[in-house]
Amino acid sequence: MFDLPLQTQPETQKTGLPPSLLTVFADQDLPFALTTACHAPAALMSGQAHPKVLERFATLAEAMQGAIVHAEDITPEDAPRILAILDREGRLVLAGATCDGGVAWCHPVSDAAEARAVVSEASQTRAQAMRAAEWHEHSLARRLRHHADVLDARLVDPLWRVFASRALQIAA
Repeated sequence: MFDLPLQTQPETQKTGLPPSLLTVFADQDLPFALTTACHAPAALMSGQAHPKVLERFATLAEAMQGAIVHAEDITPEDAPRILAILDREGRLVLAGATCDGGVAWCHPVSDAAEARAVVSEASQTRAQAMRAAEWHEHSLARRLRHHADVLDARLVDPLWRVFASRALQIAA
């Protein structure tokens, strides 16, 4: 146990990560991770794109507040992003779209039938985005892809659906 900090310190110096990101790696046992999608072209093309962990939190309320703080730092020129809160096992707990310095939380689907409908609509929306890109309507394609991502953000893991819905009611 005592040699763990010694291993972390040289690793940090080699990678050049700022001290604020040290907590992301140091607090692996915190149950909730605030993440965003990986946009690295190589990872996307290889199918190896994993969510980028921004920070870890002990409670869902803290993770939701952390998402809002993170959204405040996103400039209006940046493309809208989806922030997702994952549990320790990588299950989706809650997600939302950044909007004007805040987070518009996506309400979780309530059951399997609604989940199937959301998956179908997201798939159709992505198909429309592909057609728009083929027609060189890149702005429309980007908006359609974002809309599909927002739909996907509603696909909270069944274990967390009721809890996430209740958290959103309390937050409102």
